[in-house]
Amino acid sequence: MRQLIILMIVATLVNACAPIIADTPGPDEPVSNPTDNGNLTQDQPAMPSYVPQPNDINLSRAEAFVDEMGLLIRESYPPQITLGISGNLPTPCHQLRANINAPDTENKINVEVYTVVDPAMMCTQVLKPFQENIELGTFPSGHYSVWVNGELAGEFDS
Repeated sequence: MRQLIILMIVATLVNACAPIIADTPGPDEPVSNPTDNGNLTQDQPAMPSYVPQPNDINLSRAEAFVDEMGLLIRESYPPQITLGISGNLPTPCHQLRANINAPDTENKINVEVYTVVDPAMMCTQVLKPFQENIELGTFPSGHYSVWVNGELAGEFDS
């Protein structure tokens, strides 16, 4: 009996000295994304890396070399449209950006894909491959065409 009590005391002390892992989500709990102020929230999804940033005005703009592009149309109502693109950035220091314009009067959706880079940064002069899925969203009923840097990427009906 005395050995059992000593064993329980030792186990309690070992457990008390273990590090505490705070706020670790369980396997079925959603993971939240940090916001700019460092707080965690489940209301705001992570901003895609290709979205133009306010700091981009301080960076130089350059061409992104788009090799392949296509549309992914999810079978939902209304259909959700995603533009898949792949290609190369001029250097590993360049960051991909995509500016998505609203459909014009002819239901053309123009997507401008480009890169930004800090001109003062020294960088290896090699191409960096990229592959990105750009969420275009949903659209009212009609026939639409998606154009990337002046080239037809695909068409869809909504």
